[in-house]
Amino acid sequence: MLKLLAPTKAELMFKNSRFVAEATPVNSPDEARALWKYRKDTYDNGGHIVYAFITGSGGNIMGCSDDGEPSGTAGRPVLAVLKGSNITNAIITIARYFGGTKLGTGGLVHAYGESAKAALAEARTAPLTIQSSLSLVLPYNLYSQCRKLLEENSFEFTGENFTDCVHINGVIARSELEKTIKFLKELSGDKIMVDFKDL
Repeated sequence: MLKLLAPTKAELMFKNSRFVAEATPVNSPDEARALWKYRKDTYDNGGHIVYAFITGSGGNIMGCSDDGEPSGTAGRPVLAVLKGSNITNAIITIARYFGGTKLGTGGLVHAYGESAKAALAEARTAPLTIQSSLSLVLPYNLYSQCRKLLEENSFEFTGENFTDCVHINGVIARSELEKTIKFLKELSGDKIMVDFKDL
């Protein structure tokens, strides 16, 4: 799977109707729908803002909406393009500005599909790294060794808390997780408490 590195935008004309297609990175269905609602509330096209999204490390969470266009003519063609791109954690929204000529169902399917393709044509992507969150609780005397080991294994620190012991939170590539936990346990003689979950 791929991830979208930055938003992209494209505009196409079909029989005087203008289609503004935007592809945007998102992390969840809720984030995707919130972005769609924002565009729905702020765009002045007086009509349809069609969307399709895919999220999840395997691209297995998806949704789409025709937003008032005839059933199956808008959201599904956009979702088909997004699925075909192998991109996850992204939404495509398309605002249609009606130009006075009806496109018919076949014309709508074509227009929305081509608009989605145009939005992804210049997209910059990268392979999706599946990550896990990792939380550690350890004694102070192991802190510097533990921190060095984590840095060597591309651990991304998101928080440290120093109380009666040290609490470390962060994110690590799932491919590095098992090896890192093994090293930590060997380093500490099982004195480090480890908790993790896939993101």
